[in-house]
Amino acid sequence: MDSTNFRDLSVEEFDTTTLLQHANEQAIQRRYEDFFICDCDGHHYETESFKSIAEYIEDPVMRDQAKYQGFGGAGITGGGNYQPLGGRVTRYPGRRKEKTPPGLNRDIVLTKRWMDAVGIDMLNIFPTPMLGLGFTPRVDVEVALARAYNRWLCDEVLAHEPRICSSLYLPMNDPEAAYKVVMDFAGRKGVVGFTVCTARHKQLYDNAYMKTYAAIEERGLPLNFHSQFGGASDQSLNLCNRFMAAHALGFSWFNILHMTNWICNGLPERFPKLKTIWVESGLAWIPFLMQRLDNEWMMRSSEVPLLKRKPSDYMREMYYSTQPMEMVHNREALELTFKMINAETQLCYASDYPHWDMDLPSTIYDLPFLSETAKRNILGGNAKRLYNLEPVVSEVKQRRLAARSAAE
Repeated sequence: MDSTNFRDLSVEEFDTTTLLQHANEQAIQRRYEDFFICDCDGHHYETESFKSIAEYIEDPVMRDQAKYQGFGGAGITGGGNYQPLGGRVTRYPGRRKEKTPPGLNRDIVLTKRWMDAVGIDMLNIFPTPMLGLGFTPRVDVEVALARAYNRWLCDEVLAHEPRICSSLYLPMNDPEAAYKVVMDFAGRKGVVGFTVCTARHKQLYDNAYMKTYAAIEERGLPLNFHSQFGGASDQSLNLCNRFMAAHALGFSWFNILHMTNWICNGLPERFPKLKTIWVESGLAWIPFLMQRLDNEWMMRSSEVPLLKRKPSDYMREMYYSTQPMEMVHNREALELTFKMINAETQLCYASDYPHWDMDLPSTIYDLPFLSETAKRNILGGNAKRLYNLEPVVSEVKQRRLAARSAAE
């Protein structure tokens, strides 16, 4: 093949709405305007707004460091990891070229574009490179960037767009700093919970974190455990020589690890009103862990005296995000998984857009074994209940409903 045939997308060619044309056709065909859809895990790339975020860093010396040299070596940007598949996932480089109207917040504009195309009314937004900060050797950097990002997100995005909310990043490498984030940001507009990135080598059951969990529970907010693939930052995953291998294992592994410790140390009993949701690790690992922990518990329950029930009983009361849902042409296995986790009341739709393995709402809507009620719960109702949301219907859906009403 002639190498001259390869070229980058031009600025004029790349547009989120055009890119997601088929997703939009799905939304129209399935009449998503008839019900509320909430995406409990969508992303933006905060590094593209890093210059603005750096202005929110409270320490003046660190603020100057970030402005003039960045923190690439500290883990916020990281190195190449093959996620874009050598440029074949065009929305990765394309989004940096996409045009937005002058004077408007670029993150809000681009986020609403893909939300509207997919059919999403409300979004719980997460950062992306920052999810790897748990492995940075500089604790002060994680704390500084977490506070700066949270302040920027609240001031520049959440305060101006009711369709976008967030569960704010907790700098868990510093327990006191994590507690201060809860105290400083709970109650801010659009803050619907807090997030622990589980890709970290910390004992999240340490007593130093208990007042943080208590503060979140007292405010009636959920705690998100958002996984990440870890990659070269974890010695065991560093044995993988393919991104596919590290990705397949890492996202599930970190949530498996921390959920096991969460249960075995009796946190569900210590904080019975604290709702937890385990995000971006798929679903296949949950039945495995239920069976594995129940089996161990029946033989060694004396080691976990705080537990009053089987581990799986606690797990069925937790919430989970759908993406990346394992769609491997084994409907029986998927249906059994849904049954084991009480999906109708505990599963929340997530797209994970703009990542390469994103899922559209149709992954749930088209499942033949789900009732209409279950579909609507998973696509929005469960998230509404979990995050105490006041639903906001997208402008696009409002126009479609108005057009249908006029036609009738």
